Amino acid sequence: MLDYPALAALAAVVREGSFERAARTLHVTPSAISQRIRLLEERVGCALVVRDTPCRATETGRRLCQHVDHVQLLEHELQGTLPALASLARARVSLPIAVNADSLATWAAPAIARFAARQPVLIDIAVDDQDYTEEWLRTGAVLAAVTATARPAVGCNSRPLGAMRYVAAASPAFFESHFAQGVGAKTLATAPSLVFNAKDELQMRWAKRICHRHVELPRHTIPSPQAFVTAAVEGMGWGLHPQSLISHELKTGSLVELVPNTPYDVSLHWQHARAASGPLEGLSKEILAAAKASLLRS
Repeated sequence: MLDYPALAALAAVVREGSFERAARTLHVTPSAISQRIRLLEERVGCALVVRDTPCRATETGRRLCQHVDHVQLLEHELQGTLPALASLARARVSLPIAVNADSLATWAAPAIARFAARQPVLIDIAVDDQDYTEEWLRTGAVLAAVTATARPAVGCNSRPLGAMRYVAAASPAFFESHFAQGVGAKTLATAPSLVFNAKDELQMRWAKRICHRHVELPRHTIPSPQAFVTAAVEGMGWGLHPQSLISHELKTGSLVELVPNTPYDVSLHWQHARAASGPLEGLSKEILAAAKASLLRS
């Protein structure tokens, strides 16, 4: 039988990032947290926490944290369905999910907020590129994710959401300065591009589609969808933006398409743990409805 107070301590340390903050959350001393985790590590025979700043889980630790999340969700649902338990205080449960930044900045955030406003949950959102959010599921760090991968992770279901349309755009002044002679491999190789982070390959993929070969792009790194748009409007570089996020800028002319009618569509999927609970199913319904209203049918 697993020691659930020890598992709760482990989950708190990983969630809060330190033994001290975990202790405050659970209303115990840091030494009590340390002792619980040490005994749990002795029982499973391996380290569960990398004691760093912030603390993070090992692979085994992540799987145990995922188990804790499942148990908390199931207990929460049970309290809501059994009359004998209905009078018990229903603590808010943690619901860890992973979402790509562009979805969060456009259609996903309102859906998540609507759900969280009605349910006694605490949403813990990890932001990563849509090509990498599936890894968060695979390691057990989250229970659900918006991902570009259709094939479900082990123990998960996958549902299509639709496609997010991106448009390559820049300010008129930037376009005149760098693309007066046309958009091609030569000009793209010298014009600064904008990327979200080192994992962001959208600009590279669009350039390859346009030029029919790989082009090494000079790039600025801007890890914020809104700042991405601002940087483009101010002439810092060109980039691929969610069309819905720059519709106003395209309409007013503060941004122009590099090559008209060359959108780049990214298919998205909602993957969630197969052993779904009521709260997770409720969040899934909100996500699917919002995607249906906002994304293209893929």
